[in-house]
Amino acid sequence: MPTILITGATSGLGRHVAFDLVRAGHLVLAHGRDPDRTERLVAELRTEGRAEGFVADLARLGQVRELGAKVADAHPGLGVLVNNAGVGSGSPGSGREVSGDGHELRLAVNYLAPVALTRALLPVLRANPPARIVNVGSAGQEPVDFDDPEFTRGYAGFAAYCRAKFALAAHTFALAEELAGTGVAVNVLHPATFMDTAMVREGGVAPWSTPADGAPGVLALATRDMGTGRYFDGTRPARAHEETYDGEVQKRLATLTDRLLAP
Repeated sequence: MPTILITGATSGLGRHVAFDLVRAGHLVLAHGRDPDRTERLVAELRTEGRAEGFVADLARLGQVRELGAKVADAHPGLGVLVNNAGVGSGSPGSGREVSGDGHELRLAVNYLAPVALTRALLPVLRANPPARIVNVGSAGQEPVDFDDPEFTRGYAGFAAYCRAKFALAAHTFALAEELAGTGVAVNVLHPATFMDTAMVREGGVAPWSTPADGAPGVLALATRDMGTGRYFDGTRPARAHEETYDGEVQKRLATLTDRLLAP
């Protein structure tokens, strides 16, 4: 069974998926931002199976790259990366926030961090086919404004969240083409709508579903051959925002991403 890294595993969907995978016999590498919470999670997971903890603040790209290096060094047999961690739209009326590197926070955590972590781990994943990358996206998608990618004008938290998830989907499809024939599949999904998580509650939204509702889609993509370069609504194949499939949009996004991720 492949070793699986899950980001954002200390709560919500990530926590639920981590327990399901441990119980199924996988070695789960559980990432969290808070050392104490991560340690407690790993202790709980180890009552069910095999788990190790890794701590990093995904709002700091240096820590993201360090996380990738540590995982690659400790687990050269890594077979699955689940980019689950994220930040929501923020509390109602909250203003624009920035990451430790000065990037708009939703763009940094929901898009730049998973791209940077994926890049750091690609050599390991390519060495362990069939490998899988699962990007936890959202049905909420809004095209990136390439004239203002950091959302410095007319900021709105929910729109920032949707722009980051649009970027993640477009990146997924471009990366799948790049990795064609390598044995590494990469897909993106909307797990469930407004799950009962801290992120949703902070946004002032009454939950519509639970992490248990969102888990099957993530589990399917992490453990089964579901193709590559696809978007799923739960376990069902679906269509992302049409512009995410546009080759020109993908090229502009790649150029922007390389610039923002430059040391």
